[in-house]
Amino acid sequence: MTLTPKKNFLASAQARTVEYLTAEEVYRIADSCKNRNKERDSLLVRTLFETGLRISEAISMTPAHIEKHGNGFAISIIGKGNKPRTIACPAALANELMAYAYKHTLGPKSRIWPFSRTYAWIMINDAAEKAGITKRVYPHLLRHSDAIERLRQTRNPKALQLHLGHSSMSMTMRYLSTLSQEDAVKINQEVKFEK
Repeated sequence: MTLTPKKNFLASAQARTVEYLTAEEVYRIADSCKNRNKERDSLLVRTLFETGLRISEAISMTPAHIEKHGNGFAISIIGKGNKPRTIACPAALANELMAYAYKHTLGPKSRIWPFSRTYAWIMINDAAEKAGITKRVYPHLLRHSDAIERLRQTRNPKALQLHLGHSSMSMTMRYLSTLSQEDAVKINQEVKFEK
């Protein structure tokens, strides 16, 4: 009997993993926004990563969406499928977003990022290139990166599902599978074989 895995098994195992950027790579991209709108564009990169918003959700954001929530901050948005969602927002990021809005005299209903998804894609891709990131970078990759980082720190798939606004656990489980596979490799690398 041979232990050769079937093709469809390999394909399904591969499909369970998700590409993502490390926090260090994301912050390098944010720091590489070099145009005259560096502060604004850098804030978008950080917002996509630190909140897990979809690009369409982020570019429709206004200062009115950022609110005090319990001991921290949250962003209330209408997400995919017209579903309302409240997303945790790190206090440092919320404060920077509000300071940016104040500095640029944005009204409560003014968009923080008044540009298209296409501009965002080009800007993020350009910044990634300048940062020396060799992976293919696009706005949704920052959402995947947020999901992996949150799951790595919390180990709570249900909280992540609600945070991301997934209607089912299947995508959330792909993030968990990605981390599990990485952990398995790290654990097994520590196994010692002695002659």
